[in-house]
Amino acid sequence: MAWTFAGTILDGADPDSRLTSGTGEPEQLPGKFALGGLVDAHAHPTVAADDDWPYLASEEYAAARLKEYAAAGVTLIRDAGGRGEITLAYARTPASGSPAVTAAGRFLAPRGRYFPRMHVPVEPDALVAAVQAEIAAGAAWVKIIGDFPEWGEDGPVPKSMAATYDTDTLRRAVDAAHAAGARVAVHSNLPDSGLTALGADSIEHGAGLGRDEISALGARGGAWTPTLCAMLQSRNSPDPERRRKTSELRERLRDGLPHAVAQGVRVLAGTDVVGTIAEEIALLARHGLTVEQAIAAAGSSARAFLGLRPSGDIVTYDLDPREDPAVLARPAAVVIRGTRVR
Repeated sequence: MAWTFAGTILDGADPDSRLTSGTGEPEQLPGKFALGGLVDAHAHPTVAADDDWPYLASEEYAAARLKEYAAAGVTLIRDAGGRGEITLAYARTPASGSPAVTAAGRFLAPRGRYFPRMHVPVEPDALVAAVQAEIAAGAAWVKIIGDFPEWGEDGPVPKSMAATYDTDTLRRAVDAAHAAGARVAVHSNLPDSGLTALGADSIEHGAGLGRDEISALGARGGAWTPTLCAMLQSRNSPDPERRRKTSELRERLRDGLPHAVAQGVRVLAGTDVVGTIAEEIALLARHGLTVEQAIAAAGSSARAFLGLRPSGDIVTYDLDPREDPAVLARPAAVVIRGTRVR
């Protein structure tokens, strides 16, 4: 089926390249406004959670998650770590009607410095080889846990946040990934971590990023995925201390995010395993970005940074999301690579 759209195209979407898929008499899509598909740049379709913290889930779970992304208007995801045998298969052969996937393979972290059920430990002397193995298996990205609390029998040890690998080990790993033609996403929340100087292509979460680190990241065209749905989960907590810390983080974000855009950092929208892409865009717009910049973080800016622009993607809306980002939670129609899924 071919599709036509009579409304307003937003965020640089190209209707000619996106509406020519299929054959037969064109069918007009409902809605008055359209985007060229939303991008979730920090997704984990193979990660689930229970009372014992996150764990790697089944292929059936991942397939169901991809359908949820599609129904929400997400047509492209960057998997930021998970069950590589599943996510890399989706990256090689996207399922019909599901988002295109670019994948990082498995999480890379040493023993005791990440969720136990989420990774097979990689000690420092094995990190470069692990990076090379993921890329050989088809990973376009590698995901390194750059800092994390020590993990005890009952969960994270209080006040134990620390770097997971030394600087020289991380530099060799980043250089190995770049030499093999892949890019590196680093999980980091420590202030003054030094990771931006090591050449990591994107910083994930980045609660501790300061202005100097943000400027250095922008100077070499790097990206920051702040995952606000995840980082700001405690904003409505009944615990006043958690609310206080979250309030301080929100103020840093309101300073750091517009500074990042001004310095040339690609701010990307990513949900992690919490919330929705519509909520993430709304939070970006409440923490220093304009609505247009927040939409681009899940649209044109994200696609440009990832270097991926699948054809035949369009998501339509009855109302203008620039007036209210909450509109993005209610797509009128979703077409992925020419197949209408909603």
